[in-house]
Amino acid sequence: MTAEHDEHVIEAIGRSRIVIRGGEVVEVGEARIKECPLAKKMALPVPEITKDAVKANIENRIRAWGMCTPKRDVLDTRTFVGFGASEILSFGLDAGLIDAVVLACDGAGTVVVTKPALVQGIGGRMSGLVSTTPYAEVIQRIEENGGVVIDKGHARLNQVAGVERARELGYKKIAVTVALPRDAETIRNLYPDTIIFGVHVTGLTASEAETFAATADLMTSCASKTVREIIGRKALMQAGVAIPIFVLTKKAKEIVIEKLHQGDEQVLIKTTKLPALGDQQPDPLV
Repeated sequence: MTAEHDEHVIEAIGRSRIVIRGGEVVEVGEARIKECPLAKKMALPVPEITKDAVKANIENRIRAWGMCTPKRDVLDTRTFVGFGASEILSFGLDAGLIDAVVLACDGAGTVVVTKPALVQGIGGRMSGLVSTTPYAEVIQRIEENGGVVIDKGHARLNQVAGVERARELGYKKIAVTVALPRDAETIRNLYPDTIIFGVHVTGLTASEAETFAATADLMTSCASKTVREIIGRKALMQAGVAIPIFVLTKKAKEIVIEKLHQGDEQVLIKTTKLPALGDQQPDPLV
């Protein structure tokens, strides 16, 4: 594969636009926020979001687990955050509440997976993937673990097509991570039983947040002001405080409650108006 085609674009750490070619970070854009409590807890912490700090963090991911390279690890069982998207969805698979998850993977594009360790390995450390290049090695690892890549030739990102493929494969209890409100709306209209998890939502407009509020089952909040204000008020449940996950439907609530039921962590249960936000929020919210 020629160098000009070996390109990955991600949005990470305050929605900085990052371009990776040949395993090297070649471009880092301006972040939309200055600080993030989650970024401060990463494997290589980012206490202040600057271009140099973002570049160093992404380079560490490339070295540590091969992000955006043919060496990309795809399996993991570690919990990175208590109620992240991959943690909730991998638990749902393990508990039998979900039988397939559609998500995005660098080096492969949209994939359908049924193995909890594959969900966590792909999604646990993945940031917002904008575009990617297919790697035969990565695709092979995914397939060896029962995953299905919907476009081996181009590694396209198409969550609607991913849900369609999962249904063609016979899965009924399908969950999907979605970054685009229009995709959430399309999936809800075409496949109403799908569990939709809204992700990568920093900078969402009020109109986009309203679309997600009407279509999603779960939403991460990232550094989004509109998600906290619009979706937070409509949520049935909130998991976490600094970067909350909002639970919007009863079937999603059942997954989170079952995760609490099977866990050993201490838990505070309290009825209150949502959102319930602590002092440690991303700065600024956008």
